[in-house]
Amino acid sequence: MNDAGTLGSSVKTRRQRRIGLTISAQPHTSPSPGSTSEDSYDLVIVSNRLPVDRVVDDEGNGTWRPSPGGLVAALEPVMRAEDGIWIGWAGVADEEFDPFEADGISIHPVRLSEQELQEYYEGFSNDTLWPLYHDVIAPPTYHREWWDSYVKVNQRFADAAAAVSAKGAVVWVHDYQLQLVPAMLRAVRPDLVIGFFNHIPFPPYGIYSQLPWRRQIIDGLLGADVIGFQRVADAGNFSRAVRRLKGYETRGPIIEVPIDTDDPEAGSHRHVTTNRHGGLVRTVLARQFPISIDAEKYQEMARRAEIQARAREIREELGNPKTIMLGVDRLDYTKGIGHRLKAFGELLAEGSISVEDVALIQVASPSRERVETYRQLRDEIELTVGRINGDYATLGHTAVSYLHHGYPREEMVALYLAADVMLVTALRDGMNLVAKEYVATRVDDDGILVLSEFAGASDELRQALLINPHDIEGLKETILQAVAMPKRERTRRMRSLRKRVLTNDVARWSASFLDALTRSAHGDHPLQNPPVNRR
Repeated sequence: MNDAGTLGSSVKTRRQRRIGLTISAQPHTSPSPGSTSEDSYDLVIVSNRLPVDRVVDDEGNGTWRPSPGGLVAALEPVMRAEDGIWIGWAGVADEEFDPFEADGISIHPVRLSEQELQEYYEGFSNDTLWPLYHDVIAPPTYHREWWDSYVKVNQRFADAAAAVSAKGAVVWVHDYQLQLVPAMLRAVRPDLVIGFFNHIPFPPYGIYSQLPWRRQIIDGLLGADVIGFQRVADAGNFSRAVRRLKGYETRGPIIEVPIDTDDPEAGSHRHVTTNRHGGLVRTVLARQFPISIDAEKYQEMARRAEIQARAREIREELGNPKTIMLGVDRLDYTKGIGHRLKAFGELLAEGSISVEDVALIQVASPSRERVETYRQLRDEIELTVGRINGDYATLGHTAVSYLHHGYPREEMVALYLAADVMLVTALRDGMNLVAKEYVATRVDDDGILVLSEFAGASDELRQALLINPHDIEGLKETILQAVAMPKRERTRRMRSLRKRVLTNDVARWSASFLDALTRSAHGDHPLQNPPVNRR
């Protein structure tokens, strides 16, 4: 496994502090945005959420526990090695927390009010940008008040990053909630090395152009030195939007951003050069860096005797059917859960499969349940599950086991081991790490991955059974192919998939992005950093 804890000579460990999972009792006062605090950091991660969650017991005592997210797993090693700081919202509205340290990582909470939570997060981020960036599967909503809140909150995150960043620090901003931060940060701290990674798709221009604030978002992202995307197509969509909206020239993954020669800070920006017309430009790298998982960790868990025993127990609880199919998703309209259920129900209706032989487990963890679109989706999915079970279940066999709650990682690994077929039917997905988690756990070289071609993971996992989830007949045929696939072919496909996931793990992802950024810090164009081999 690659070592993600080395950033290069530009990032050095400054402090060795460890005060545990407690909040400092001292009040916190932030310096002005253009200055650095007494405690400044060479590596700064900025994301909407912190890598820890606030937990309050029955007595009202608050503690912090690590978040289970993939981004946290990706960056924990490098954060500890480089003594970095993580800026984000604590997940609790209208509460302000002082900076603290959790498990060796410095934490800088950013406050969000209840109104900002509704307008910036639930509104603009998740009811405007999320559906727009996912091919308008659901209609986006445009409110000027939401946009104003988005700008305000992005400025707060940028100010926090500027205040704690050492001179020449590496700042890595994450995801669609914070697309204005790079330019805001560059305006006050041109000395910084700024990276941005977009975890969700970036839409084609014909869709993106619908956004009333399309130019402002592009300007915000172009404040970064390196902009990362999940897929080649996403990076291409962004570059086309830049050309159409800004008229800037692009050379492959390099975008030339003109610099105002009257700007007194013009010479301090990184990658300043002249273009072919003799104008002063700053070059920005925009290309794919496909994210991955901590594959070794999932593999280790899958080898534990107690987890393997739990997998056998799951099969017994379902009546030991010949084939168990599994779907694991957030309850989101982009995941294609309804398409999956429709195909499964039709196969039962046609008699192509039976509930005695084939069972479907659908884990749908709660998501954004304060947003009306998501409440409606839950009603639709639960109605469909009830109809399928009512029509086809028997006293001894349930057609669909629907589980609307999250599970600990150990239980998820047991489910992956129990499942003969993993169904990933996303209508649009930046990557879909569930597909990679399933592959990593299959230490027995068995199991079949049915994977949507509209998920970023399909670029790498070519030995999966690739499907178009909108094609219900095609999806049904692929499910039947998976159910009937001989053991030898299952093994051949899974071995190839596992080699890909174990090689291109999360450590390699974070190291490749940070390597591009640190070579950016030395004044080099990171064009020689090649994309992952995609045979």
